[in-house]
Amino acid sequence: MSARAWTAFATVSTLWGVPYLFIKVAVDDGVPPAFLAWVRVVLGAAVLVGLAWRAGALRGLRGRWRWLLMFAVFEICIPFPLIAFGEQHVPSSLAAIIVAAAPLFVALLALRFDASERPDRKRLAGLVVGLAGVVALMGVDVAGSSGELLGALAVLVAAFGYAVGPMTLKRKLSDLDPRASMGVSLAIAAVVLTPFAGADLPSSMPSLEAWGALVVLGLFCTAAAFVFYGILVSEVGAGRALVITYINPVVAVALGVAILGERPGAGAIAGLLLILAGSWLSTDGRLPPGLVALLERFEPRRQPRPASEP
Repeated sequence: MSARAWTAFATVSTLWGVPYLFIKVAVDDGVPPAFLAWVRVVLGAAVLVGLAWRAGALRGLRGRWRWLLMFAVFEICIPFPLIAFGEQHVPSSLAAIIVAAAPLFVALLALRFDASERPDRKRLAGLVVGLAGVVALMGVDVAGSSGELLGALAVLVAAFGYAVGPMTLKRKLSDLDPRASMGVSLAIAAVVLTPFAGADLPSSMPSLEAWGALVVLGLFCTAAAFVFYGILVSEVGAGRALVITYINPVVAVALGVAILGERPGAGAIAGLLLILAGSWLSTDGRLPPGLVALLERFEPRRQPRPASEP
C-alpha cells in the first residue's frame, strides 16, 4: 500500500466510524430512516457535483450511467436506509460491528466475479481473525429479541451492499474523478430515495441536534468520505478497501460508549485487538511507509565492533 492509500484508509476509517453515532442521534429524535438517508445524499451530492462541475470532470461519465446506477443502488440506496432502520433497534456500536462482515461478502463474490480479489492465505487469515474480533466485540445475543434480530439483519443486508458497491467501483468506475463518480452516484441515489422519503416524512420538526447530525452526515461522512473512498478503492482494490470496516467499529464503539453510554460487552478489548490484527494481515501485514521511516529513525544505531573482536 502506498502512502496515498494509507492516508485515504485512515481518513475513511475515521469518517465512516463516526456516522453510526449521528445516525443514532437522528433516529432517536424521530427522523425516519428513508428521510435521513435522503437528506444525507442530497447534501453530499450538492457538494460533490458542484466541485466536479467546476473541475470539468463530469464529461468523463459518458457511457457509464448503468454502472453509476448499480453503484448508487448497492452502495447508497440500500445500505443508508437499512442502517438507519437497524439503529432504531440496535446500538450504534453493534451496527458498525455487523457492517464489518462486508469484506467476507467480497471474498465470496470474488470467487465468481473477480479473480483478482480472491484472498490469498495471509489475507484470508486476516479476514478470519477480523471476523473473530467482530464476534467477540459484539457481546450481545441479538437472537434474544425479535426487534434486535430484525435490526441486525437489516444492517447485515447493508453490509452485502457495501461489498457489491466497491467491486463495481473498482471494475467499472475507478478511472473516473472521484468527485464526479461519487457526486453523480449520490445524485442518482437522491432521485431513487425521493419517493421513499416523501412517503415517510418526520411527524414533527426535527430538533436542532438532529439537523446538526444530518448536516455532519451529509457533508463529512458522505461527501468527503466518498471522495477518499474512491481514491482508496482505486489504489488497493475492493477487498482491501473494505478492511476499513474492521476499523470503523473501533471508532463507533468509542463514540457510543463515551457519548451515548452504550456498553458493547465484556469481549470488547479482545475484539478490538483481533480486529486490528485482522486489518493488518488483510493489508499484507505491512506498516504505513511513514511509520516505517519513523521507526527506522529512532532505531538504535549499531556501533562498529573493534577490530580485535571476532
